[in-house]
Amino acid sequence: MRAGRRGLQKKRRSGTRFVLPVLALVTVSLGAGATLAHLEGKAGEGTAAALGPRPTTAEPTPTRTRTPSPKPKPPPKPAPKKKPSPEPPRKKTTVPQSGAGTFTTARASGEPVGHSGVLRRYQVQVEDGVDLSARETAAEIQRILAHPRSWAAHGRGRFQLVSENADFVIRIATPDTADALCARQGLRTHGELNCETADGVVVNLKRWMLGSPTFAGAPAEYRHLIINHEVGHEIGIRSHMDCPGPGRLAPAMMQQIKGLNGCRSNAFPYDEEGSYITGPIVS
Repeated sequence: MRAGRRGLQKKRRSGTRFVLPVLALVTVSLGAGATLAHLEGKAGEGTAAALGPRPTTAEPTPTRTRTPSPKPKPPPKPAPKKKPSPEPPRKKTTVPQSGAGTFTTARASGEPVGHSGVLRRYQVQVEDGVDLSARETAAEIQRILAHPRSWAAHGRGRFQLVSENADFVIRIATPDTADALCARQGLRTHGELNCETADGVVVNLKRWMLGSPTFAGAPAEYRHLIINHEVGHEIGIRSHMDCPGPGRLAPAMMQQIKGLNGCRSNAFPYDEEGSYITGPIVS
C-alpha cells in the first residue's frame, strides 16, 4: 500500500508538474495577448496618426475647380485722327502792268437776255499777251448780264453778245493800257479804275482779276459790280450815287472802290426782293 501510494503520489506530482507549465504558458500567452491588445490600442492610434487617415469606402468628394472669370477686354483704342492734308499753297495771281495795246475779239455770240427795252449788242475784247481767254471772258460777261438781279431781268434793256457789228465794246486791258484809253476821254484812272469811253467800257485787268480792297466779296462777285456799273452808264444812267444810309446796301452806281461811307458792299442794281437800290446823286 505504501508502495502504491508512493507510486500514486509520484504520478500525481508528475502530472502536477506537467499541468503547471502548461497553465503558466497559457497564462503567459493570455497576458501577452492582453498586453499586445493594449499595445495595439495605443500603438495603433499612434500608427494610424503617423500613417494618415484610413481609407474609407465612401466616394471621394469631387474637387471643384473655380474657373477664373474672363478679364474684361479693354475698350478699343480710338483710331488715330488723320491729320488733314495741308492745303496746297494758293497760286498768287500776278497782273502785268502793261501789255501789247492790241486786242483779241471773242469769237462768240449768244441769244439776247432780257424781255423788254432797247436791244444793245456788245463785243468782248481782251488785250493780247495777258493770261485770259477772250471767249471764256465773253461767256462770263454774258452770265453777269443775265443775272436775275441785273439790268436785263428788270426791263432796263436787252443785251446780246456778238462777234461783229456791235453797239459797244467791253475791253479788258492792263492798267497802263486802261489809263491810256480812259485818258482819251479826259478821265484819270491812275492804274486802278475802270471807265466808260465813247465806244464802250474799259475794264482794268487788275480790278477784274483781284477785285477791290473795299469789296467784301470775291473777285468773281466784284466783276458783277464792274459790268453792272459800266453798263449802267451805257443804258443812260450818267450820274454816280452815294450811300443811302449806314448798314444799307451800296448802289451799283456808287463808286464803291473809293469808299463805302457806312454802306455794305453790293454788286447788283436790285436787291433780292427786286427793288432798285438807289442813293443820293453825287456827280
